Amino acid sequence: MKLIRVSLKTLPLIVGLFAMGARLSAAQPYPDRFVWVFGWSLGRDQDVTEISRVLQTAGEHGLNGAVVSFGLDTLCKKTPAFFQRLEQVQQACVSNRLELIPSVFSVGYASAALAHDENLAEGLPVEDAPFLVKGSEARLVPDPAPILVNGGFEDSAGNQVAGYTLVEQPGTISFVDTQVKHGGKASLRLENFTANRWGHGRVAQRVNLHPHRLYRLSLWVKTQGLEPAGAFKVLALVEGQGGREIAPRSFTLPATGDWRKISMLVNSLDYDQVSVYAGVWGGKAGKFWLDDLAVEEIGPMNVLHRPGTPVMVKSEDGSLTYAEGQDYAPLVDPAYDLYRVDREAAPLKLLAGGRIQDGQKLKVSWYHPMLIHDGQITCCMAEPALYEIFDHEAKLLAEHLHPRRVFLNMDEIRMGGTCRACQGRNLGELLGECITREVQILRQYLPGVEVYIWSDMLDPQHNAHGNYFLTKGDFTGSWQQVPKDLVMAVWGSEPQAKNLRFFADAGFRTLGACYYDADDLAAVKGWLQLGPQVPKLRGFMYTPWLKKYSLLPAFGDLLREGH
Repeated sequence: MKLIRVSLKTLPLIVGLFAMGARLSAAQPYPDRFVWVFGWSLGRDQDVTEISRVLQTAGEHGLNGAVVSFGLDTLCKKTPAFFQRLEQVQQACVSNRLELIPSVFSVGYASAALAHDENLAEGLPVEDAPFLVKGSEARLVPDPAPILVNGGFEDSAGNQVAGYTLVEQPGTISFVDTQVKHGGKASLRLENFTANRWGHGRVAQRVNLHPHRLYRLSLWVKTQGLEPAGAFKVLALVEGQGGREIAPRSFTLPATGDWRKISMLVNSLDYDQVSVYAGVWGGKAGKFWLDDLAVEEIGPMNVLHRPGTPVMVKSEDGSLTYAEGQDYAPLVDPAYDLYRVDREAAPLKLLAGGRIQDGQKLKVSWYHPMLIHDGQITCCMAEPALYEIFDHEAKLLAEHLHPRRVFLNMDEIRMGGTCRACQGRNLGELLGECITREVQILRQYLPGVEVYIWSDMLDPQHNAHGNYFLTKGDFTGSWQQVPKDLVMAVWGSEPQAKNLRFFADAGFRTLGACYYDADDLAAVKGWLQLGPQVPKLRGFMYTPWLKKYSLLPAFGDLLREGH
């Protein structure tokens, strides 16, 4: 072996060069340094101006990718003006050395798929609802009607209200008010929320239901200086089932507002009793009034029509099944509207010459979608028509953008396993099949495209489990059913060390989707500290949901300094 002699004079220089090389190596940036561009539709020129400002900031501070959500999976419905604006955004990405990464194909937030066919919504069943024929129509006749007692709070003694399983701290938080009311002689006023250790101000009552029927829950509410207004909720809760919500809705109230009616649909699912809650959780100030609470069984509303959601009309004893187009007309809700449910249900219209007679009793079954929170609608992953939509939209995506990377919006799938198409399916396998087909469709038109995906529905520590919202089934094992070359975008406001390591151990690469509209980057710094500890971590994405991009420069600088 030939020895290299080094003088003491040159040794410090060589050591310094090695140290510099180590620093340069350590300073190599993450390959993925993205910004999530969300909240614009490219419906106006101003959108391009605002987006371009974000892209310029991202480029100036070392980011290299923009994941964009512009409705890029409904390209067949876009106007020429949309494509002109899209081209301008593309040019802004090029100018700022950013890769444009389209996000597409949501099932949990299925507005894109439903814009093609609203009947692809996942359906909840209504089974054997009793109808009575009068003349040429049949309508629901509840048997018996559900009873919510004392909905107007008029049966009371002082501030003690009859009929309710919960009235929060009468005389301290809840008060019978005979001066401010919507109807009748009284209402219930709730205030002084801080007198409760959790800030609660609620009422609750148990109501008996029939399983697999459709109900409408309604009430009137008035607010005055309510803080936070977002703390107000209306729940249909199954007690003894882990507190399962069977109608997870949310409503935005003004801090101060006059009487407003709130109406929501409740499908009883498998249950015969539900607790109706109304009030605030975590209230801090102000007051609100409740009045005229009611629960009523209703007939067909927002009826779905696809192979997996058949309408069935049978005789009272179930011995005869009647035929659509022969005995009755298609059961269509002409006022189909998931947001406006305070309306009359659709009748079943009978056809002349059919077998159904006046005065006859029937059993009618149908499926309807459910709105979750304030606007989420899920579509069915088992209907073949969904993949026809994905196919032609992927072809258009390739023609207009030809991206090297695509992001799948497959997060928070809060319904499934309830319609005829997906009933009884293993939801983990069904989700895996859906994602695998999406990837195959994309690569048919974009060979070699790299695919990223939100991680939650593939993570057993997040949403990949059973008893999830309105699903009937279990997402456990979904991560074993998808291509291993997916990049998992692990998301959350706080650092998700266990989740990142879970996917690394399962053989997946990951992206840290952090930030989430905080007022500082303290949590992001925690995410960055995970970088050296977690294998297969490709980088991080600045992920706001409220167009909060003021911290984007500091985020980009942290990525450059912290790695």
